[in-house]
Amino acid sequence: MDGSTLPAVAEELLREIRKAFQETSQGMLKFIFGPCAVPALDLVDQRSVTRLRSPSGRILYQVLGSSGKLYTCYSSCHYCTCPAFGFSVLQKSESLLCKHILAVYLSQALGACQELPVSEEQLTNILLAEEEDEG
Repeated sequence: MDGSTLPAVAEELLREIRKAFQETSQGMLKFIFGPCAVPALDLVDQRSVTRLRSPSGRILYQVLGSSGKLYTCYSSCHYCTCPAFGFSVLQKSESLLCKHILAVYLSQALGACQELPVSEEQLTNILLAEEEDEG
């Protein structure tokens, strides 16, 4: 084996290990979180999760859904403004969470959140807009 073959073999081995790890991780996520696991991973891959932080330290997340609509998620109280959360999680108790909340948790774990500093006023306006949409 010459000196250039070993790095190529090592790189291929690492690619195979990464692939196996990703497949195992996806399988575990599907088993634990059900059908929302793969769509949540897609949202993470598309960098659809944005963490908004105000100067006072208040944090909320916005997730650009696959429909193109922006949903607000609160990881501190495990809540999302999407219709699926309201129906499947709150009303029917069929699921632990929606794909948007799972995408927030996965983005946090993987360090894949977009970061957006906002003023207190901007954060308040976002919260008020959500209240108007629900009302």
